[in-house]
Amino acid sequence: MVPSTARPPYFPAHGDGGYRVEHYDLSLDYRVGPNRLDGVARLSAVALRPLSRVSLDLGALQVGGVLVNGEAARFTHRGGKLHVAPVRPVSGPFTVEVRYAGNPRPVSSHWGGLGWEQLTDGVIVAGQPTGAPSWFPCNDRPDDKAAYRISVTAASPYAVIANGEPVARRRAASTTTWVYEQAEPMASYLASVQIGRYRQAEPAPGMRLVFPARLAPRVRHGFDRQERMMAVFCERFGPYPFGSHVTVVVDDELEIPVEAQGMSIFGVNHVDGGRGEERLIAHELAHQWFGNSLTVADWRDIWLHEGFATYAEWIWSESSGGAPADVLAARCHRRLSALTQDVVLADPGERRLFDERVYRRGALTLHALRRAMGDGPFFALLREWTAGHRHGSVTTEQFTALAARRTARPLEELFSAWLYGSRLPARP
Repeated sequence: MVPSTARPPYFPAHGDGGYRVEHYDLSLDYRVGPNRLDGVARLSAVALRPLSRVSLDLGALQVGGVLVNGEAARFTHRGGKLHVAPVRPVSGPFTVEVRYAGNPRPVSSHWGGLGWEQLTDGVIVAGQPTGAPSWFPCNDRPDDKAAYRISVTAASPYAVIANGEPVARRRAASTTTWVYEQAEPMASYLASVQIGRYRQAEPAPGMRLVFPARLAPRVRHGFDRQERMMAVFCERFGPYPFGSHVTVVVDDELEIPVEAQGMSIFGVNHVDGGRGEERLIAHELAHQWFGNSLTVADWRDIWLHEGFATYAEWIWSESSGGAPADVLAARCHRRLSALTQDVVLADPGERRLFDERVYRRGALTLHALRRAMGDGPFFALLREWTAGHRHGSVTTEQFTALAARRTARPLEELFSAWLYGSRLPARP
């Protein structure tokens, strides 16, 4: 195996390694028509060393004031960074409270706008990988995972969906406040709010569907095998890592579906009245294990999310009467063979995080490993992987080391070729 050498992280302008956040308490008031957000964010954090300055990531919103440990603090806000100077340096546990407001808009990126975005009549939040600062101040790095409480007040005709379990709903004269608590640690990019004129259904315990009323028959049919899919993945990957799962179908078209922690979001174009997009349902559900419970410590290891979720599509196919993984691997290999071979899976580069080759080559890597180990040891490895790092941060080196310990077969050549070489290896 060829371990990656120490290199600067992707998106070095995001995040602050001097502290860790343990809990976010977000109190938001949002008006859909004018796209107006008023918020208070309370962060409970721990300084890893004495800090005379605390840096948060926050996009194009206006900051009204900042408190550190209850005392007013000086701050500057520019270039997507909120730099806070406490009255005295913080050490150990501390709190930051930020009052802010404005018209939220997506954060610019290589892939267009990310984060808080207006729909035709509502809001979608799709934060991967750097969109979280579009709507709340945060330590925007994937390895800083925290618990969340998210409270959103909106006009009563709208439903609000956020991460975690709904714990309260309070109606006033013309507004309703929705409160959710996400107890399991969550990376900032996975925090999400969905607002729309939605109906809700619970087709199975712990599984909710949220959708526009007019789409009810199409949604119910399109997702009617999701409970069975959940059972297959629990058998293959280990227990579902969160308290519940909610699927949101927005009343707009989306280029691709989106995952958030405990949540999958689809566009109206993804419910065709049949099951034409079922592989995408499998992909997004698998991210609850690979991406949300187990989150990369560094974005260069994105294949640990996307390769695993793509391979889950193949597992669902062979489990539900579709093409077996061998056939899908052969098709995938032929497709990749026709493409330029200049992507290193374990370090694809910032701009190639979501390159098709990362997804497909990642799935082929897992299929090659499955063929080398055999089905029993391979799926035991996946269950051990998800159990041992549940709700934590992971790296490629951790995965390859675990695999090497779980089989007598040498894996150095396999991992060297598939993960660290740019040339596509022979089909497994």
